[in-house]
Amino acid sequence: MKLELKNINKSFGENHVLKGISLEATSGKALGVLGRNGAGKTTAIRIVMGVFPQDEGEIFIDGKPIDRKHINFGYLPEERGLYPKKIILDQLVYFAMLKGMNKTDAVKSVKHWLDRLNMSEYSNKKLETLSKGNQQKIQLIVTLVSDPDIIILDEPFSGLDPVNAKLLEDIVKEELAKNKLVFFSSHQMNYIEEFCENIAILNKGNIVLNGNIHEIKRNYDRSKLIIAAQNLENIKNNIDEESFIEKDNLIVQLKSEADKNKFLNQIVSKNLDVDEIKVFEPSLKDIFVEYTEESI
Repeated sequence: MKLELKNINKSFGENHVLKGISLEATSGKALGVLGRNGAGKTTAIRIVMGVFPQDEGEIFIDGKPIDRKHINFGYLPEERGLYPKKIILDQLVYFAMLKGMNKTDAVKSVKHWLDRLNMSEYSNKKLETLSKGNQQKIQLIVTLVSDPDIIILDEPFSGLDPVNAKLLEDIVKEELAKNKLVFFSSHQMNYIEEFCENIAILNKGNIVLNGNIHEIKRNYDRSKLIIAAQNLENIKNNIDEESFIEKDNLIVQLKSEADKNKFLNQIVSKNLDVDEIKVFEPSLKDIFVEYTEESI
């Protein structure tokens, strides 16, 4: 499945929220949609789901105008939307049936996901009795219970401890392996880098960067190296290039990218003990700040 947004515009009164954005996502891959608060991420997501219409532009599935009657969406919103005083099992079955499942299949799917997320023991409890992290897991079950074609995860790791975050990581990877189409929105950049091959950064309603994460990083200057070693001071004192120590690494600035082999020969010829040498690449956080900091 290939989802395409083409020249999407949306305004609320005088507030022009989306300004002709275009992007695409494909099954089996996660698209990371990033942006500061108010950049237009949630508006774009809700337009895709048909919560409200775009003012201009078109949305296509496999080259044809989207027909939401034949697409099953699973949406995990940043804001929780469940019933705190209702029994967990009852409301999960209710939400599954709202997605078109019969009661027998709904109960079967709910019990599967409760077990998969280690939540079976809470099935007959009220939601309000659960911790913040466990409430997030119940919200995730609502997202996945109907086996959706398109999964939209907005800050899915909110409130999760490291063990439960790892469980969610495994589930997202399983869904991608099933060839699901996944939208991923989070301010936790490490998770975006973990799951997403492609990203789209929104800033003030415009897409300011869009493409493959690795290709984006490779387009940055590659004349800076990172060295890991036991005795960084010794290496620093025995090389000709400008360098400095930062966070237990030696950062070396070459005159040009073409000098990498010359530098490696220098390391070998001087018999310097090095554990690792790699080209410095900016983190996704660095890239995000670069493209959005003017809006701070």
